[in-house]
Amino acid sequence: MTGTTGATGTTGITETADTAGSARPVRPAHALLADGRTVEIRPARPEDRTGVDGLYERMSPENLRLRFFGSGRELGRQAARRVCGPPRPGSLALLALHEGRPVGIAEYEGEDGAGCTAEVALAVADEFHHRGVGTLLLEHLVHAARAAGVTAFTAGALADNHAVQKVFADLGLHTTRRYDGGEVRWTIRLDPDEHYLAAVDERARTADAASLRPLLRPRSLVVVGAGGPEGAAGRAVLRGLRRAGFTGRLLAVAPGARSVEGVPAHPSVAALPKAPELAVLALPAHEVPETAEQCGKTGVRALAVLGPRLDAGQGAALLAACRRHGMRLLGPHSLGAANTEDDIRLAAVLTPALPAAGTGGTAGVAVQSGGVGAALLGGLARLGIDVSTFASLGDKYDVSGNDMLRWWEGDGRTDLALLHLESFGNPRAFSRTARRVSRRMPVLTVDAGRSEAGRRAAAAHTAAASAPAMTRRALSAQAGVIATHGIGELLDTAALLHSQPLPTGTRVAVVSNAGGAGVLAADACAEAGLTLPRLPDSLTADLLGAPPSGASTANPVDTDRSGGPRPAECVGRLAGYGGVDAVLAVLVPTAPAGGGDGRHGDGGATDEAQVRELLRTASAHPSRTIVAVLPGQAERVRLLRSDDGTALPAYAEPQDAARALAHAAERTRWLGRPPGEVPELHGVDTGAARALVGAFLADHPSGGLLGPRDRARLLDHYGIPHLPQAWAEDEDAAAEAAARLAGRPGERAALKAHWPGRHHRSEEDAVALDLEDEDRVRAAWRDLSARLDGAMTGALVQPMAPRGTELVAGVVQDEVFGPLVLFGPGGTAAEVLADHAARLAPLTDRDVHDLLTAPRCAPLLLGHRGGRPVDLEALEQILLRLSRMACDLPELAGADLNPVLARPDGATAVDARVRLLPRRAHDPHLRRLR
Repeated sequence: MTGTTGATGTTGITETADTAGSARPVRPAHALLADGRTVEIRPARPEDRTGVDGLYERMSPENLRLRFFGSGRELGRQAARRVCGPPRPGSLALLALHEGRPVGIAEYEGEDGAGCTAEVALAVADEFHHRGVGTLLLEHLVHAARAAGVTAFTAGALADNHAVQKVFADLGLHTTRRYDGGEVRWTIRLDPDEHYLAAVDERARTADAASLRPLLRPRSLVVVGAGGPEGAAGRAVLRGLRRAGFTGRLLAVAPGARSVEGVPAHPSVAALPKAPELAVLALPAHEVPETAEQCGKTGVRALAVLGPRLDAGQGAALLAACRRHGMRLLGPHSLGAANTEDDIRLAAVLTPALPAAGTGGTAGVAVQSGGVGAALLGGLARLGIDVSTFASLGDKYDVSGNDMLRWWEGDGRTDLALLHLESFGNPRAFSRTARRVSRRMPVLTVDAGRSEAGRRAAAAHTAAASAPAMTRRALSAQAGVIATHGIGELLDTAALLHSQPLPTGTRVAVVSNAGGAGVLAADACAEAGLTLPRLPDSLTADLLGAPPSGASTANPVDTDRSGGPRPAECVGRLAGYGGVDAVLAVLVPTAPAGGGDGRHGDGGATDEAQVRELLRTASAHPSRTIVAVLPGQAERVRLLRSDDGTALPAYAEPQDAARALAHAAERTRWLGRPPGEVPELHGVDTGAARALVGAFLADHPSGGLLGPRDRARLLDHYGIPHLPQAWAEDEDAAAEAAARLAGRPGERAALKAHWPGRHHRSEEDAVALDLEDEDRVRAAWRDLSARLDGAMTGALVQPMAPRGTELVAGVVQDEVFGPLVLFGPGGTAAEVLADHAARLAPLTDRDVHDLLTAPRCAPLLLGHRGGRPVDLEALEQILLRLSRMACDLPELAGADLNPVLARPDGATAVDARVRLLPRRAHDPHLRRLR
């Protein structure tokens, strides 16, 4: 290989040229190796020459032969000169640096004039073999090459170089190979598909888990800032660790003290006898960056930074120290971390109560807000739900919800994930991770920041932007995440999911020992989206015997009668009936005040015998979802437990029970659907679309709205159907176009004025409709021109669209979440009703189905009141093609097809608005740390 790489100055950003000649920056990034260590990935620079020379000098003769197909140190020196030499078009070399020293090189050089294929080569330092260096470098090289227009890599390897061939084969991309004597020639197509993304996901999970081990399973730990008065943060953490029985080596840094809480103390991190794996910093903000640097130099592997929020300069210095020395960082502004494993017993937390430890662990908890974390731990303790691990993420400089989900996925202890996230760093990566983890365990979150005021407060609280409610709902729906509206609702749902099997559907039978309470429970179920099917007469007769006149024979079942069966008997019979999916039992207090022992409510007013009988019934039907509502109990929710281990969730209010049941039923529905696939689309010309966008932005560097002709061309490049149109710049051209497009008897034309910066035409009275002849077209042109006072630069001429259901389909590029596809009623109703559904792109076939059925207008599409259903397949295609356009073109700030007319014979965009901005692609799946 003879390729070279470009170099720049101190910013560390190298620019590669794509096939159109535009510069694309390659920015440095930090990423995790398979063993959890951190490396920096960046383009090679001239000043790297000595380090690259050293990599080849340390390489064994055998590895030099495998790399260069020959022997001799001079081959390495030649390669170093090329890699670190002057920039050359069509080539790029990336380095992996560990603690500033090159440990791997991946480079490509274009092979043909068009720049579509490039030869790739790889070298890894001997001491870093089998740590994932080569694979990580190739992932980043693939990303940079695709951005530069390269579509395939070629590579040559000696037949006995099994290591590099395994790297190519395991990458996850489509490869072909052929043998040529003692060599193997590889071709690697650079079009990532689901197989590649799944391979990247698995590598990320492995690396994440390895990097988090020093944080969540440390063998040694130091509390820095452990001195101070009674109640000081560091001393409190140290006391908690001692109380929990931390099994590793425990140290303290407290200048002037010989010991704190019975733990040996040292004057500084540098004075520690041996580097601990985890350092917990409980220090004033101004001391954190320098202490972090000391920790890194000492060999600490992870930091948990408690205490106050850092300012921008302090935060940047802290993160730089962590990246420089390969330390994972929890916080800052964190309450700490805990792991209840018996051989760990880590409790480095500033919470009033330590997480409850069980034999196997159950709930993993990760929160941004320390207050929310303390509340969740307290609630779980009251419910008797054990905690596996707890992480207070704080300001999330590094360790995030993504990291914790990956940890729980493989820790073998967690079967319930509880999250509180006020912001997302990489939401599309989170969506993929959560979608995968949700298949294995319920993932619950508090949906914080649903309102504008809530988003402002979240941004102020976490120093990060919070997403709009529609975007968050889309993420949760696609990923199978159960989004609750508060801590109480999250604990309600966790109690049910922890103790009961999932309901098989939404059908609920309500049993009550008081008619009024049953009515309230029925209302609560209906409001939560559950259904109460009418029970067969034979079943109700079996439940109630021969009820007196006026008794309830439907659903809810009212057992409030003398001599009738007890509620638990009815619950048992209903649990065996296949026509319902869950049974909700309401037991109001019936015993005289003081008649109980006080364990089941205020003053013991609830009949203890009925509660015990209900527990026995639940134990006898372990496969049926059963919940209780006990209006007399003081707690919002608790778990009733029997001697045989059966647990039954009991709620004070039927609304809480119904919402928890609805969340569980929705999880059943989500799990029952196969994972969606992104369908292959035909008739898409991505290259032409990118050329159109590039040409527009070359003429409009700050971006803007596409004109009518470019807008139509862009839709055509993605096969999105739209009305025929012609552009007219004067009255004569408009008349000629109208005659051509709508000249047959009965056809009429529309004239839509255009001027620089125009927005929605109808709001400016800039549309003339139903023009049936040339005279009317000419009159409309003159009227529009006069009304716009000379601002009109032309008009779009279209035939009048046939009648149909007016819809809107669009896409917006969220700065954090990426492209979001929207769908709902269109025309003038679009903004008034605001009845839109949204999903994150790329859309799968399942996502499209959800978009079409979610809005309130959905019945109109399916043939409401005898009408003919519209062509749903045509609508699906429009949404899928919009999704593809948004994923292909990061410059697409927004596209709005309004209205889209849907009819039984197809769907057509009548009007469109497309806005472009000068943005670069961000690959959410590229492995890199923040």
